Formats: sequence, C-alpha cells, structure tokens
Amino acid sequence: MKIRRKQPKLPKSGHPLYIIGYRAAPPTLAEVRTWFDLEYGGPLVLKEDAADPSALVLATHGPWTAAYSLALPPSEAASWKERLGWGHDRAGLLLRATAPASKAIDLVLHAARLARGLALLTDGTTYDAATHDYRNPSDWKDRPLAGFITEDHVTVDHAESGDPGLERFYTRGLAKFGLDELETFRPLGLPSRPVLEQLADIAGEILRIGHLPTVGAAISLPGIGLALRVIRHRTTSPVEGSIPCREITWQGA
Repeated sequence: MKIRRKQPKLPKSGHPLYIIGYRAAPPTLAEVRTWFDLEYGGPLVLKEDAADPSALVLATHGPWTAAYSLALPPSEAASWKERLGWGHDRAGLLLRATAPASKAIDLVLHAARLARGLALLTDGTTYDAATHDYRNPSDWKDRPLAGFITEDHVTVDHAESGDPGLERFYTRGLAKFGLDELETFRPLGLPSRPVLEQLADIAGEILRIGHLPTVGAAISLPGIGLALRVIRHRTTSPVEGSIPCREITWQGA
C-alpha cells in the first residue's frame, strides 16, 4: 500500500511572516530554486498551482516547508503600500508551516532564507510582521542566515510605559515561534543596555527550551546564569493588533 505524506499545515494568509514589496518582474520558480540551492544547498522543491498564478507556492527543503506568493492582487498590494509607507507597487507574502514551538526554529529559519532570496531576486523590501523591521537587499547581504541566530529573528526594545516612572522593555518576534512576547519594567533613568542585553539572552534561551513557564512559575537558565519568574500574562493592543505578553523578572542564578 502506498503511504501518502501528510501535507504541511499553513496558517491563514491573513497572518504572514513577511510582506515583500517590489517593482521589478517577479523571479521564476527556476530562478528561486537555483538561488536557494546555491546559497543553502538543495534541493528546494517548489510546487505551484498552474491554473491559479495567484495561489501560494509551496517551498520545501528537506522536512521544512514555507509558502509564498509574489502575485497579490493590485488592491492588496496598494493596501500594503499605504500601510507600510513604501514605494513598491507590487507585493507578495510569505508564510511558514505550523509547528509546535519546540520545532519552530528550523521552520522560521527556512522562511527567513526564502524571504532573503525573494528580496535579493526582486531588489525589493521585506517587512517582518512580527518585529516590524524593514530589510532591503543591502540589509539581507549582511545577514547570510547560514545558521540560526536569535538576533536575526527576534528584537528587543524599550519605551515609556503607561505607569509613571517606569520604562517597559519587551521582545518582538517570539510570536513567530508560537510563543508569547516577553516584557519587563524598570524605573526610568537606569541604564537600558544591560536590561536589553539580558532580555535578548533570555529570549534566546526560551527559544532553545521551546516553551515559557506559566504565570507564577520560575525557571533556571544556567546557560546565561539567570533565574526567571513569570509575573503575569496580558494582551497588549498596539496599532498592529493584539499581542500576548508575559511579564517576567529575573536575577542571577
């Protein structure tokens, strides 16, 4: 009896990992395949619906799958152009297959490699929907993605919080891996760099572990010499939409 491989599950197209804006003619499947194989070793297997040029192209490399389309309808391309404030008249999107957080690292890396290739091949711009970063071809040339580096996929930042006298430090990008974002609060006026560096280290360790503690629970992170505790869970509501966050504190282990 012939065993049929289970097709990877993809999220709804309304939740892309990357948006790609460009002006030039889109690359052919052969061009995408050749570029990827030269950069990362092949074979990259691409499958498209020949009857529907706007359908997603499945891009599989070994056990990892992502999907992309560089043929969004003009109305959607115009909407992204206005929302993202760029000059690109054409747009595409890229999604990764769904997977548990413990298995998401390779899938996110695979999707980022495809986004990098599509930006370079179209001379376009990618918008990371989770970190809100814009990357042009010159930015991607400085990020070869030869292996997984947390900083390529997750960012940390800080801003004034709604509480007087407190500064909010937070991650962006853990959502790509099916995880809540992290946040912590510190009094205004204290040096921010040490907090940002430790928060980035914590994000990397959480990705390595593949899960977050529940509210009230603590976890030791011996790899970076810290002990972490989750204080509360909440959902923030920025312009980009609702984002689940877990407030954390930490101290030396």
